[in-house]
Amino acid sequence: MDEQLYKKIEELELKVNEIYKITNAAKKMFLWSVVLSVLLFVIPLIILIIAWPTIIATFSGAYSGLL
Repeated sequence: MDEQLYKKIEELELKVNEIYKITNAAKKMFLWSVVLSVLLFVIPLIILIIAWPTIIATFSGAYSGLL
């Protein structure tokens, strides 16, 4: 009886370790997808903030004769 119980505990421990590895990999993938999503939103926003004065100056110069 004790040997069967010990064997069953070892099998369960192996399964728990496998589940831990899988969930850890999923956690890392989720983290990197969040980081990538934030970067893909923030970088264009920074570029837009830097380029905004130039864009406004160009359009206001082009339409200055119409106003």
